[in-house]
Amino acid sequence: MARKRRADSSSTQPIVSPMTSTPRRRSTLRDLQSAPSDGGVVVPKVINAAPSLEKAEMYGIDDPRPASSRMLAMAGRIFIETIPQWLAVGAMLGLIFGGCCSNVFALEAIVKVEPDSGMDKRRMVTACYNIKLTSTGTLLTFVQFLFVATTGYISQFDRTRPPLFLKPNRVPIRRWMFNILLFFTINVLNNHAFSYNISVPIHIILRSGGSITTLAAGYLWGKRFSRIQVLAVTLLTVGVVIAAWSDQQSKKDVQISQDLPPFSTGLAILFFAQVLSAIMGLYTEETYKEYGPHWKENLFYSHLLALPLFIPFIPSMHRKLLKLAASRPLGLPFQDSYENLPMELRKGLDRIYIPSQLAYMVTNVLTQYACIRGVNLLASAASALTVTIVLNVRKLVSLLLSIWLFGNRLSPGTLIGAFIVFFAGGMYGLEGSKSSGRARHRAATVTTNGKIGQN
Repeated sequence: MARKRRADSSSTQPIVSPMTSTPRRRSTLRDLQSAPSDGGVVVPKVINAAPSLEKAEMYGIDDPRPASSRMLAMAGRIFIETIPQWLAVGAMLGLIFGGCCSNVFALEAIVKVEPDSGMDKRRMVTACYNIKLTSTGTLLTFVQFLFVATTGYISQFDRTRPPLFLKPNRVPIRRWMFNILLFFTINVLNNHAFSYNISVPIHIILRSGGSITTLAAGYLWGKRFSRIQVLAVTLLTVGVVIAAWSDQQSKKDVQISQDLPPFSTGLAILFFAQVLSAIMGLYTEETYKEYGPHWKENLFYSHLLALPLFIPFIPSMHRKLLKLAASRPLGLPFQDSYENLPMELRKGLDRIYIPSQLAYMVTNVLTQYACIRGVNLLASAASALTVTIVLNVRKLVSLLLSIWLFGNRLSPGTLIGAFIVFFAGGMYGLEGSKSSGRARHRAATVTTNGKIGQN
């Protein structure tokens, strides 16, 4: 029966004749070239392989192109291959120099006071300029904190975790509380120091000497530093003292005639803020070592949880906001070309009222955010030495722009002190980068030796 079933099944299968043609595949370009319809001789198609000839010499193939064509092709290839890197570098430097320097410009534009007629400009600006900055600085700090907290919420958003829709914390909130208190206090002190006759250029110079307090706090924390770092910090101290003393000597007559708060009080406030900043840096470093470098979480919570600390300043910030809203309107660009526009359109443009001080405040907030993003991008793509050098150059550019755009006059001693500060800051960053590299090399050597011993 089995044989019969196999015979029946084999008989039912169709018999394919050898002459039966199978379905032909789709014709390709090679088939069309090999089988012309007219039966003539096929001429090989010429393919332009100029781009691939740039590497011909590597494989022993002569490049028949002239030298000028080869040079142009090589230059084009280099340009195409390096343009992404150049765009990334340009974006980082644009955010740092454009954002940070524009931030200083917007800050000075907000607090700039035009002197009344018949009064000495330098004395009037010195008297009113810094006093006005105290209340303005608190409002600016609040708006900056609010903006950073709002944008930081995007990185911490998680729609599966209502009602706050926040990602789970990698670091306990109680760990951030001390950091938040320090961060808020440092910002308030830095803003309050302006009311003691400290100009923006001097503020930049003194804050560039933060390595002094960093070294002292690190030594008390148990860290050890090389001789070059100690020498750099010594030069930083000398530069800061020279700059501060020279600036104080140039303002003695102004302080006496205008009855301004003592300059030394402003220096003490800035120094105390630098000490707190060094402590906060060490505390943050220990937090990152224990829980990991979750800097986005730190940035978000340090700004968000500090917002309730501004509640006592709400009345003064509200009054300051009304004053900024009542400032003179910002001039629209290309006003001379409006004469050719229709009358109704010109009337509509004339009704546009943009308070200049509010526009500068928005510019200050946006440029600070761009500055922060640029520094973070640079830190993630470059070494600590590169970051230190770029930031020192940025501070120097901000100082020069402050002097040039707003007429801030610095004495020769202050300029010498500023040069010493920036030079010593670069030296400190260079030695710090070398020390961290040697530490990583020693750690890698110990790890390698341990693995070899285990084998």
